[in-house]
Amino acid sequence: MRLFSPCRYVASVPLLDPAELWAQGKRALLVDRDNTLVPRDASRAPEDVKAWLDSARGHGFALCMISNNWHRAEVAQSAAELGIDSFIAFACKPLPCALRSACKKLGVAPRDTVLIGDQLYTDVWSANLAGIDSILVRPQTSVDLWYTQVFRVFERRALRDLPCEE
Repeated sequence: MRLFSPCRYVASVPLLDPAELWAQGKRALLVDRDNTLVPRDASRAPEDVKAWLDSARGHGFALCMISNNWHRAEVAQSAAELGIDSFIAFACKPLPCALRSACKKLGVAPRDTVLIGDQLYTDVWSANLAGIDSILVRPQTSVDLWYTQVFRVFERRALRDLPCEE
């Protein structure tokens, strides 16, 4: 596995089938907040994302929100609104420490876990370093922090030949 290669690349979180992930042996989902679950220019997740999380919980998945957002209160509020009991703010991805901590907290092995995020150079890289499968989703909006916009330029080049499931 290459460092920056996700296991899958999909257009949005609601396109993922929780039953399929469960059948693959996955038991925990680590989900990024900004531009994965909650658009960067909004304070709440769209209804289809909420419904998807309900479906994932219904299949028995343990959930943890893993965010580089340093505003702990924002991450805590989003996690609570989405019914996600466990969260880690200021995760310092691409370092894999927060992902390993989340697996330990949820009582699952990395091989039984998948990380879902919108950034190649933080989410995918950290998952690969932690030995966790990764699913890359397109960002929900083009609004990003200035330094994320810089990474997006390189991300687009790296992803140009990778097909995205619509």
